[in-house]
Amino acid sequence: MFTEEKQRELIQKTKQLLDITIDQIKTIDDAKAIIDDLREVIRYHDWRYYVLANPVISDYEYDKLFHLLKKIEQKFPELITPDSPTQRVASGLTKEFPQVKHLAPMLSLDNSYNEEDLRDFDRRVKEATGFETVEYSVEPKFDGAGISLVYEDNLFIRGATRGDGIVGEDITNNLKTIKTIPLSADFKSYGIKKIEIRGEVLIRKDLFKKINQERLEEGLPPFANPRNAAAGSIRLQDPKEVAKRGLEAFVYQITYAVDPEGNNLLGTKIKKHNESIRILYELGFRSPFKEIKVCRGIDEVIDYCRQWQEKRDEYPYELDGMVVKVNDIALYEKLGVTSHHPRWAIAFKFKARQATTRIIKVVFQVGRTGAVTPVAKLEPVEIGGVTVSSVSLINEDFIKEKDIRIGDLVLIERAGDVIPYVVKVITEARTGKEKPIEFPKNCPSCGSPLVKPPGEAVWRCVNINCPAQVVERMIYFASKDAMDIRGLGEAIVRKFYELGYLKSIPDIYRLPYEKIKKLEGWGEKSVENLKKAVEESKHRPINRLITGLGIRYVGKVTAKTLAEHIRCVEDLEKWSVEELESLPDIGYVVARSIYDFFHNEQNINMIKELKSLGVQTCKEKEEKVQHIFDGKTFVFTGALKCCSREVAQEIVERLGGHATNSVSRKTSYVVVGENPGSKFRKAQQLGVKTINEEQFIQMIKDHIPEDLKEHINI
Repeated sequence: MFTEEKQRELIQKTKQLLDITIDQIKTIDDAKAIIDDLREVIRYHDWRYYVLANPVISDYEYDKLFHLLKKIEQKFPELITPDSPTQRVASGLTKEFPQVKHLAPMLSLDNSYNEEDLRDFDRRVKEATGFETVEYSVEPKFDGAGISLVYEDNLFIRGATRGDGIVGEDITNNLKTIKTIPLSADFKSYGIKKIEIRGEVLIRKDLFKKINQERLEEGLPPFANPRNAAAGSIRLQDPKEVAKRGLEAFVYQITYAVDPEGNNLLGTKIKKHNESIRILYELGFRSPFKEIKVCRGIDEVIDYCRQWQEKRDEYPYELDGMVVKVNDIALYEKLGVTSHHPRWAIAFKFKARQATTRIIKVVFQVGRTGAVTPVAKLEPVEIGGVTVSSVSLINEDFIKEKDIRIGDLVLIERAGDVIPYVVKVITEARTGKEKPIEFPKNCPSCGSPLVKPPGEAVWRCVNINCPAQVVERMIYFASKDAMDIRGLGEAIVRKFYELGYLKSIPDIYRLPYEKIKKLEGWGEKSVENLKKAVEESKHRPINRLITGLGIRYVGKVTAKTLAEHIRCVEDLEKWSVEELESLPDIGYVVARSIYDFFHNEQNINMIKELKSLGVQTCKEKEEKVQHIFDGKTFVFTGALKCCSREVAQEIVERLGGHATNSVSRKTSYVVVGENPGSKFRKAQQLGVKTINEEQFIQMIKDHIPEDLKEHINI
């Protein structure tokens, strides 16, 4: 438990430990003198970051502490303990997951889909207990993968999947990689010898979207929803791969707790459900402690459920309802259970994000990397407030696996902001008129034979001059995330390509402006604006150029990583696959793709051509920009007077911070402009610090990078 006094003590210890280097640790006595403090400090900062989403040190400082601990344990392996922060990721593969019996059954919940169901539940509880008014606890129902955690003598000894509710699979090593699951906790201070806790493994919605985008780029089918992604991730055979998925765990029920004599503590010492959630929160677990509400009577319950149904989209994790539990644990035995669910709890389910519709036809699109993607055109249907009229069918294998045909009635799911996904075909609705989908043998754009590289699921057009690929590459190069050429959007690029003004990326810097002036809808002013935007793009930082080159698997984040380690883009010609792999978050597949790109003569010639046209391929000078926003996350809402939101976000990121579009407890600042939207309200609800535009300008005015000064009016 981190009391205010304890936190002050640990922050002071942090400052002291940051001054220590491994060279100062010469003997085992030196190591023993600091290792316990070092572990405690790291656990504290894990809690601040992963549970409270409110860190008090930078990522760099945290990494420095963690690496010091790792080096000490490497030097003196006899000092390694099972609950050391370094022991989260086990080495080697898990060939199979042994089955283990839960200490208490992991039952499902009875479901309700309307308020009348909740009133029926309340009536049954009152009849069974004899109470006129029942106290309930109400909390969000997370849509993830169920787990159980067992601790004994304060140590995490076992983690398992739900399985059939009686027996699950032992996935302890995988769960140890999740930083919101403490490897040890002070249960003894509550008189607990052994405890089993039920929880849910989740993936944040923004990370889920990123994972699906990466899977699509690799030709893999996206996960249908965060629940499927979480369930698949915790059963990966390699814990190191699990650690990369960004999983989090919320715990929400103590199902078993005994003291050293074996006496049951539930309903005796631990009397209320909301009390149990508070205990878990105080011990460092991620729990719905701040979201849980104790309600007197079913009317309060219904009102709270309504509130959450309205704001579910603002929550950073996928929710599919609310859980209503009798708060008095002593009543659980009296109310009892069925073979399926407890009679003391019920789930109020939110409106579904699924709908059925029919496939009208299938078209085949060619992307900038040559991947041919089948896209089903649908009878328009509304899902979660959005009209869906098309859905990706991923690849040929996906179509065959689900036996999708033109004319089929299909179930479509759209979870949060995620792209629509075909869950299944309603085969019972078939009439016999449905037609099989025939995958083309030749490129729909250029007619070249399609190929499927070994080990891949995607058919590709390998003609580098394929019109569809050329156009897509130019669109991507000019996009906001790459060279940000305002006025050269998708429609304009396609138009200029048809007119012969654009045939390759370098042609962007040879546009015939005199001819463009004669086009309908173009005047002197609009042409000058386009010319200015093209000229400005020549001086973008090299990470934007790397992004714009469209290297397979290389997005904004990887491009920044590469740019930090080179002087000129051309330097990457000299890097080996092994050297690229040594960079943060770059694995073999990405490294190989970068290597192949910079060992393709056509690509090298294109970079040389861009340089000859005035595009900056080297850092003009090493920017002396202070990273004043290290470890800070910003969200902007409302209109800014000083600049566009994109420029403000770029400034934050160039100063070491992170700019996102969604508010969570990890957000450091919400910058509020004119006419702010729901992000402002959410920041207030979560207690996130809000600042106005003037305060933001005061923070950045002395640190704005030179090339961005012309884009901001202060």
